[in-house]
Amino acid sequence: MIRRGFQAAARLGHHKALPGGPHILPRFSPASAFGSSTDSLVSRFCPEKTDLKNYALPNASWCPDMLSLYHEFLEKTKAEGWIRVPSFKSNRDHMQGLKLPLGLPVTSDKSDWRIFTRCIETEGQGYEYVIFFHPSEKKSVCLFQPGPYLEGAPGFAHGGSLVAMIDETFSKTAYLAGEGLFTLNLNIRFKNLIPVGSLAVLHVDVEKIEDQKLYMSCVAQSSDQQTVYAKASGAFLQLQLEEDPSQ
Repeated sequence: MIRRGFQAAARLGHHKALPGGPHILPRFSPASAFGSSTDSLVSRFCPEKTDLKNYALPNASWCPDMLSLYHEFLEKTKAEGWIRVPSFKSNRDHMQGLKLPLGLPVTSDKSDWRIFTRCIETEGQGYEYVIFFHPSEKKSVCLFQPGPYLEGAPGFAHGGSLVAMIDETFSKTAYLAGEGLFTLNLNIRFKNLIPVGSLAVLHVDVEKIEDQKLYMSCVAQSSDQQTVYAKASGAFLQLQLEEDPSQ
């Protein structure tokens, strides 16, 4: 039901609002392309100093391929403009000033809320992943190692776990590339199974930003690029955040 609401909201265009409600798709200034600059979004989403646990750091469960590519991209953060995206337990720890559409409240409850892909605490058993984002090129690479709790066919990751990982990478990329946040649609074509404990590399590109929606594509493949696991595309609704109080 909520997703249908987002789809309906996206069809309202720049000027219309939901009956009896506020404008949820404000017209952005043509000079800025979207509500906040990419640098501002990155600084809000990737704080330099925090006491929060960053789950996107290597641990003993990471396979050699994942560790090797991680360090390769870590070097690229120094010279090629890539950013390592931190991953906290909840998106509440990432996003401040979030205004949900349709008048949906953002609860301030302090219970143990967790983003789905960080719901398994034990290292190596569930989702092991790290996302690197390139601001100027508006693309991401996600290194994903599925653990045994994500098994589908014996010895292989469940297809739904890959869908969740693609959706998560899409959403983080959409947010950092231009305040995209909510999935409007996601299409996936499975090609091959991912062995549990092995590395899948997700390459995500923002194809275009149009009518307050971001359109993206993804290719998930093995680290040697010889096996394609899936190809996907998706669209995300672009929302404007409240002003950053720290600015």
